[in-house]
Amino acid sequence: MTTKIDGLSPQPARTVDSAQAAGVARAGGDRSRPVDAAPAADSVRLTGEATGLAQAIDQQVGMPASFDAAKVAALRASIGDGTYQVNPQEIAMRLLALERQLLG
Repeated sequence: MTTKIDGLSPQPARTVDSAQAAGVARAGGDRSRPVDAAPAADSVRLTGEATGLAQAIDQQVGMPASFDAAKVAALRASIGDGTYQVNPQEIAMRLLALERQLLG
């Protein structure tokens, strides 16, 4: 999609006069002072179970993924030589099963 831009004026950009600049300075206030931080209103407390789950997840993430190297090699070989067969019905069934698990 393209859009043609018309109506650009060859005139230079408008300059700001001193009265406008003074108005902007008044509206902005003194910007040299630091702004006070808002007090923290929210807090979070984790239960022992949640803390345990977080630690278990951290341990799982730190471990290398387990996979069958022989199966991966066989799949690569079948894809490489063009004999790999895709079963769309099996893919659909597994996607539906995953959806059922995720939704409850």
